[in-house]
Amino acid sequence: MTRWVCPNCDREFASVNQAHVCIPGITVHDLLDRHHRWVSEIYAAIIEHLSSLGPVHEDAVNVGIFLKSDRKFAEFRPRVRSVQLALYLPYELSDARVARTVPAPDRVIHLINLTSAAQVDDQLREWLSAAFDFNTD
Repeated sequence: MTRWVCPNCDREFASVNQAHVCIPGITVHDLLDRHHRWVSEIYAAIIEHLSSLGPVHEDAVNVGIFLKSDRKFAEFRPRVRSVQLALYLPYELSDARVARTVPAPDRVIHLINLTSAAQVDDQLREWLSAAFDFNTD
């Protein structure tokens, strides 16, 4: 996975001169340190699975962590009472755990609210794998 580093904000992107809001990134550790332990536990369960699939770029910013392979395939956004996980898939899921879907030109964004690491189960890992595969060349 070849990445371009913006000379202004030091964040990594898939394409040279990719359009983005130039804000400095932070470390994953710094972001997770601001939240309750259960947020870190959810993230650890997610990243453990994703790391088994191949290289994952973790782009931490103040609102969350953007997970990328060749393209962004997920967003991890801590909130007060839950973590909002956004998955970028080529199709729409029909499942009660999906709080909302947002159609995009070439994919569907699925918003899933998580409150514990136990929710990172076989089904969610399957969706994470599908999102990773779809967004990896």
